[in-house]
Amino acid sequence: MTNFLVRTEGHVATVSFNRPEKANALDELAWEELHQVFDNLHADAAVRAIVLRGKGKHFCAGIDLTTLMSLQRFDQEINCEGRKREAIRRFIVKLQAAITAIEQCRKPVLAAIHGACVGGGLDIAAACDMRYCTADAYFSIKEIDLGLVADLGSLQRLPKIIAPGMVAEMAYTARRVGGQEATTIGLTNHTYPDAEALLQGVQALAASIAEKSPICVRGIKENLLYSRDHAVPESLHYMATWNAAMLMSTDIKEAFMATVEKRKAVFED
Repeated sequence: MTNFLVRTEGHVATVSFNRPEKANALDELAWEELHQVFDNLHADAAVRAIVLRGKGKHFCAGIDLTTLMSLQRFDQEINCEGRKREAIRRFIVKLQAAITAIEQCRKPVLAAIHGACVGGGLDIAAACDMRYCTADAYFSIKEIDLGLVADLGSLQRLPKIIAPGMVAEMAYTARRVGGQEATTIGLTNHTYPDAEALLQGVQALAASIAEKSPICVRGIKENLLYSRDHAVPESLHYMATWNAAMLMSTDIKEAFMATVEKRKAVFED
């Protein structure tokens, strides 16, 4: 990987944006690598939880402006207006899919956010299961200042996380939401005083999750996402079907035995 560092320790994978000189803004290759990283972690049974962070001073400044400027190639290379628009749509869908890979990864993803989390960076954070930040972190749906409608997921995911009116305010104004305000409105779970405390706290949370039954953790993520996008009756029906399939797992037996024997449960990958 050119744009990411991936380290696994004790069933927890730490994924770091690694373009600090660019405020971790993502060029076209970085978007491809983002998708690949989370596809790989999805398939890695040894990984049970994932921490996503940024190297340097910022979490992620979103899409690299050179990548946006590269869209001009479609105007130069394609004569047909219909095919030109089709190519641009494919490009947008490709970037959307890279972020959706985070959401579809069957392991919980905890975002540890410091500094800037703007534009595409906020799209990425919104696709994570949990978000934590430093007091000096700031969040912004920045696209309107570039004459764009945010198209990679913030307008679709954030109204399921925070109040729709707050999403509208952020989208229309591009104003910065600071770290403490982010926690107050429910965008983040907790605000830490600095980056060191943030990483220690989030790593500890990830390690705690990694000690739980992996098949149970995967089931929780699956059903939380399903419930977000479906009505209660449908979600209950899906939940019943899920547990009918999963209740016979060895993890349940191990959890019961560990409780009876007053010891720590040990689960298979």
